[in-house]
Amino acid sequence: MILGHELVMSSSAAFAWSILPILLIGLRTTLLAMFAGFVIAVVVGMVFALMRRSQWKIVTWPVGFVVEFLRNTPLLMQLFFLYFVLPEFGVTLPAFWTGTTVLGLQYAAYMSEVYRAGLDALPKGQWEAATALNLSKTRTYRTVVLPQMIPRVLPALGNYLISMMKDTPVLSTITVVEMLNLANRIGDRTFEYLVPLSLVGAIFFVLTCVCSALLRGLERFVPQKGIALR
Repeated sequence: MILGHELVMSSSAAFAWSILPILLIGLRTTLLAMFAGFVIAVVVGMVFALMRRSQWKIVTWPVGFVVEFLRNTPLLMQLFFLYFVLPEFGVTLPAFWTGTTVLGLQYAAYMSEVYRAGLDALPKGQWEAATALNLSKTRTYRTVVLPQMIPRVLPALGNYLISMMKDTPVLSTITVVEMLNLANRIGDRTFEYLVPLSLVGAIFFVLTCVCSALLRGLERFVPQKGIALR
């Protein structure tokens, strides 16, 4: 019995059916980690991108170093550092939030470059027109920049969302009970790894296909040229 569910070993089909509810419990954790990490990445990535456009070197250099550090060090190393090293300095975070924070920060570094490319692709005349109309920076970004940038960066952000979902099994290394963690527990208990791991792979495959289809539909729905300043 795992998480209150009896395991039936009479046949592969019966075994798969008996462990499916257990894996679905882990699926909820997987989806929560993915969406929480994605929200962090979207917001922090935008902050990084805007800070790197600052005219002050005292701002751009430290942020650039942080972005390069996050991009060029392994996700697993960052995960272990936050989970095992920070408690030595009195900072202890729950395993789930440690994992989602690390996922969010690493993908924020990648997304910041996507945002920066989207901002640089905006025609210079749009910035000049906003300045000529005496628009504040906040209003310029809200009504001119973002409506034109979002359609350009949407495909890349969608790819990062799917990649983040496929990276969530790494959280099992710090005891987060997601699908792969539960599949390994089932295998350890029953000495049968083929069925639980195959089920996890099938669930990830279905989720990836569904997300890809939804993102393609969203890309068709959002106008690719955005909203130009008139």
